[in-house]
Amino acid sequence: MLDSLPDGISDRKLWLFACACCRRVWHLLPDERSRRAVEFAERYADGKVSRERWVAMVDEAWQAHAVAFGAGHHSSRAAYLALDSDIGDSISEIAELTVGTVVEGLGDPEREQQAQTGLLRDILGNPFQPVTSDPSWLTSAVLALGHDIYAARAFDRLPLLADALQDVGCGHPDILAHCRSGGVHVRGCWVVDLVLGRE
Repeated sequence: MLDSLPDGISDRKLWLFACACCRRVWHLLPDERSRRAVEFAERYADGKVSRERWVAMVDEAWQAHAVAFGAGHHSSRAAYLALDSDIGDSISEIAELTVGTVVEGLGDPEREQQAQTGLLRDILGNPFQPVTSDPSWLTSAVLALGHDIYAARAFDRLPLLADALQDVGCGHPDILAHCRSGGVHVRGCWVVDLVLGRE
């Protein structure tokens, strides 16, 4: 699935995809240290943590992985790899590990792969037809709503964002359809990132 990714995807987007995969198997992460690693990786992706704290968290995540077994072995390794400073080298393994976690947890690997494809679409949009924002759309109300959605993971409010964008003249069908799609959305959602100017 990840072999056909286009060039130029930011490390931030890859980290957030890795974290979204890990969050799909959250209930199969056996150790709180692994969960903290995923939460930390999200903050790291957004540049909100220090390098010193990152080194300590990597050690914690490794310790959690070292004592895990069964489905927890796969999921805790994925959480550990989500902290890889060269995420591009680890992203395929993280996706495979989370599918492996689902298998060990007696879930459906094909369904999980489809879900991961959905995550990629949410994060990347259509990378072959990128959308640019119009500065006139970025009113204080639109920006405030975008920040709130991102910070609180309030993706159920994306239809409100579509309405707010439409009110200020955005008629782009891809943007409006994505906000109103009702599918799964995660941090890194391409429309929210577009509004907030994140890559």
